[in-house]
Amino acid sequence: MRGGGKTVGLAMMGITVVLFAGWSAAVAVSGTTTGGLVLGLFLALVVCAPLLGIGYYLWRKGQQEEGEFAQVAQERKILNMVLTQGQVSVQELIVELQQPRESVEEMIRSLVGKQLFSGAIDWEKGMLYSVDSQKLTDGRSCPNCGGQVELAGKGLVQCPWCGSEVFLTQRAATRSADST
Repeated sequence: MRGGGKTVGLAMMGITVVLFAGWSAAVAVSGTTTGGLVLGLFLALVVCAPLLGIGYYLWRKGQQEEGEFAQVAQERKILNMVLTQGQVSVQELIVELQQPRESVEEMIRSLVGKQLFSGAIDWEKGMLYSVDSQKLTDGRSCPNCGGQVELAGKGLVQCPWCGSEVFLTQRAATRSADST
């Protein structure tokens, strides 16, 4: 369940506050001495403080998970835009995602690092190109300018003519290395 930790944490904190208030009220109206009242409140605090802490922890973790889910949703949006349109400018992504350029570039690099994006990125022009990995490794031509490219490293092809960087999925890079 998405955001379940946040909901459970808030519920736990609310129940703990009600429990503490009820316990305190019961001790206060019981007609005990001042020492008994202090002891009762201390015991209520000893029981309720850990529950409140656990509730707060769950609530914070739920907030973090929500932020991570939002990040994943934005990365998915980038992939979908590139795959459906064939090429997308970084500026279009900035407008669509309503994020600063640095965040969008970081998301693109994250997708490359997770080996979810295989295609070409021309950072100077600010363009992302969706490329069928098999066509790129077989023809060894740049999807941006058509020039001959060579494998520059694990999963990376760089065009010496236009400077485009083409990232391949691990499977496509392995096939290319096996064929050479």
